[in-house]
Amino acid sequence: MADNPSMKWYVVHTYSGYENKVKANLDKNVENNGLQDMIGAVEIPVEEVLEIRNGKSHVVQRKRMPGYVLVRMVMTNESWYIVRNTRGVTGFVGAGNKPSPLSDEEYNEIMAAIPVTRLDVQVGDEVRILNGIFENFTGKVTHIDTALKRVTVVVEMLNRATNVDLELDEVVRVDI
Repeated sequence: MADNPSMKWYVVHTYSGYENKVKANLDKNVENNGLQDMIGAVEIPVEEVLEIRNGKSHVVQRKRMPGYVLVRMVMTNESWYIVRNTRGVTGFVGAGNKPSPLSDEEYNEIMAAIPVTRLDVQVGDEVRILNGIFENFTGKVTHIDTALKRVTVVVEMLNRATNVDLELDEVVRVDI
């Protein structure tokens, strides 16, 4: 699809869960109608999320704005009609019937990749250590640092509480 300097980014509301279908349908409509000079790109804002479950790391993609897609286009009656009448689209975001374009800063903020970590352990949970010199020891989580992907666990050793600093994937929650 072409890039035109007068194109602006617009937010389009879709049925929830239909974002990928709307993107595919809109790309096909643009190609079939020869509107590549009017509608330049369709994007679904996603982020990669590191999920740690049972001591194993998984990277999954999650939609940042479920129910919305971004469309870079020149707003004309024809381009508005093509987007608005694409299957799965419920409308544009804007005041009244007038779609509001995003500023470059708003677009960059929406598309910025912010790493997110999801854990199955929380402060206060009982965990088992999976490897290292404290392998198979259990203890309580006292601190979680998602930025550094580290966790502090208090372990009983020789009748004394010992703080152990570990990677997030080195512990697994103990289900009691």
